[in-house]
Parts: sequence; C-alpha cells; structure tokens
Amino acid sequence: MNPILSFLLIGAGFLALRAADPVPPPADPTYEYRPGSFDGTGKWFLGREIAHFMSHQGAPWLEREERETEEAPNRLVNALGLKPGHQVGDVGAGSGYLTWRMARAVGPAGRIYANDIQPEMIAILRTNMLVRGITNVVPVLGSTTDPRLPENTLDLIILVDVYHECDHPLEMTRRMTDALKPGGRLVFVEYRGEEQWIPIKPLHKMTAAQVRKEMAHHPRLEFVDNLKALPRQHVLIFRKKTLTEATPR
Repeated sequence: MNPILSFLLIGAGFLALRAADPVPPPADPTYEYRPGSFDGTGKWFLGREIAHFMSHQGAPWLEREERETEEAPNRLVNALGLKPGHQVGDVGAGSGYLTWRMARAVGPAGRIYANDIQPEMIAILRTNMLVRGITNVVPVLGSTTDPRLPENTLDLIILVDVYHECDHPLEMTRRMTDALKPGGRLVFVEYRGEEQWIPIKPLHKMTAAQVRKEMAHHPRLEFVDNLKALPRQHVLIFRKKTLTEATPR
C-alpha cells in the first residue's frame, strides 16, 4: 500500500475513535473562602457569598403579621398549582409557615415532608402543625449537605428564603434533584436582589441570574419560569428532566 495512503487511513481511524470517546463532564465549581460581609459566612460559591442561616431563636420573625403583605403566602401556594395527593418537600421549613398551607392544598392523600437542620425548629414546627390539626406533614431533620428526602418521590420541592443560606448549595441541590420524580419541580422563592428598595439585607436576596447560573451546573434540571406573582420575591421554577431527556444522544 502507498505509505501516504496508509498514513491517512490510520489518521482517519484515530480521529474517528477520538470522536466516539465520551465527553467528560465539566468539573464541579469549588467553594472559596475569603473575607466577606458581616452577615456572610466567608464562604463563596460562583461569586456569591453564602449567608448565615437563621437560628431557631428567630422563629417568631417567621410568623410576623407583616409577612402576609410582604410575601403573600396564599398567593404563592395558589401559583404552585398543587393538586390533591401531591408529595411535596418543604426544605428549610422553619416554623412551618408555608408548610400547613401546602398541607391543606394537597389534602389528606398528599404529604408534605417538612425539612430543617435544627432540631429546635423541627420541634416548633411539630407544635404548629398540632395546633392547626394538620396530620399530613412529616418532619425531617436534615443536614447541611442532605435534606434526607425520599428519592424519586416528590412532585415538588420548595425553598422559601432558604437557598441563599445553604452551606453546601451544590450538594443540597443534587440531593433535592434525587428526591424529585422525573418531571418534578424545584422552586426557589427568594427576595429579588435586582431591586434595592426591598428592605432585606443584600446577602439575603438573590438575583434571578445568580440562581440560574448556579442551577446551570445541574444537568438534570432545566429552567421553566420565573413567576411574577409575589410583591417582593422571585418564584424561580426548575424541572427535573426525564431519563430520556437527560440521556445524551
């Protein structure tokens, strides 16, 4: 065989094999540690300083009367489109301010898994559910890396003013995605960081662009919508892809 032709054939075969090699997944973004603001942890993720989480001693603030007008919780529940029988995760549920509202929306056949990382907050939530006669809520004590929700079970997971305080947002989002059914929704409710007039400390607000930037590192999730239903907060909705959608072609 002509040596030049032989060289070309070998080269073409090598290129074909390389083209067939699987593309390695992108490296995970890393956490950085550097000085930040008084309200921050000094831990940064994709350009955002993570805020300190609220202690259980702040539970009365979660139940403040002004929250009805500032956050319109009933309007939020209506916007979520919950159905009887839905299985929902309330991550960072705190005192259960939104939990009992969602529990009524999903009815006796539904269930709300109310997660928090503080045993004291779980105790407060249990009391609030008992007082209201709510029986379809399952309190779940999680960790900073795992909400400990049942896998492939939930129709929806919601975090209300919580995600910006997650100490390990990358790991938490992965585990929340694990807990969703294919097609299930992951919803972030955050005070709008784009609007300076909103009287919340900067680290306790997020822009829609920042949330989407962070979720872009989760290939099983796709952005669906940013609802404009609330006075001061984003309602950012992501959807877990089905197995067919998530499998590279």
